[in-house]
Amino acid sequence: MPELPDVTAYVEALGERVVGARLERLRLATPFVLRSVDPPLSDVVGRVVSGVRRLGKRIVLALEGERFVVMHLMIAGRLHWKEAGARPPAKIGVAALDFSTGTLIMTEAGTKKRAAIHLVRGEAALAEHDPGGLEPLEATLAEFRAALTSESHTLKRALTDPTIFSGIGNAYGDEILHRARLSPVKLTRALSEDELARLFEATRATLVDWIERLRREAGGAFPEGVTAFRPDMAVHGRFRQPCPVCGAPVQRIVYAENETNYCPRCQTGDRLLADRGLSRLLKQDWPRTLDELEQHVAARRGGDRS
Repeated sequence: MPELPDVTAYVEALGERVVGARLERLRLATPFVLRSVDPPLSDVVGRVVSGVRRLGKRIVLALEGERFVVMHLMIAGRLHWKEAGARPPAKIGVAALDFSTGTLIMTEAGTKKRAAIHLVRGEAALAEHDPGGLEPLEATLAEFRAALTSESHTLKRALTDPTIFSGIGNAYGDEILHRARLSPVKLTRALSEDELARLFEATRATLVDWIERLRREAGGAFPEGVTAFRPDMAVHGRFRQPCPVCGAPVQRIVYAENETNYCPRCQTGDRLLADRGLSRLLKQDWPRTLDELEQHVAARRGGDRS
């Protein structure tokens, strides 16, 4: 799912291309992508774009007369800037927004169609689409502490909860916790002041660093390489690959459709974390430390050779 750095890249690129332009047409390749009925399409078409903003992980096109187009890309949705009148690609194309300056195409890979467009009338109605999380790059340490400790959750759960923090998801949550050298399952209210300060600084530094990287990568073009898995990430999507800091193999916990990636040496004191299902399945056979895991792997390799 595109998160704060990726959505920021989209917002900046769109701002350069559509602010001051007229929305001439909104074409739906699949009607299910439009999740609102009021205002109708006819009420937003023909209006000039006054601004582009981020609302959590959503992209908001502000139109004259306080009309808004809210796009939520969910997991597999992506945006593409094309010449005026371009057709959405077959199978993955879901919508096309035609502006006087070009066409914005929304695609969504996969079979689960979750990407959504909402048309909104008025700032009050737009606020209903805001999950309410704290903006991490605008917060003070005190505000960050208050949000983080408002409920007792694991750090990974708290960072990725849109009602607690705005725009952070699975990928950058992993990267933040690795940079802060904190376990993803440590409880929010169990942090020392030093750990909390480390997490605050790591959150800001990780997000800012990735915003800058994505800007450089785009080089003024429209961002086309938006993905949750990047080769230069430290731990996210790097299961069994070496940690760039200590060289230990990155580990992961898989739960439902989500996964948490971490370095056991940098973040959990060499302790391995097991998801509940795997723990029940393996019981005492699940290695508890990185050393035990390495011994288990070595033993298996020896058995394979015999």
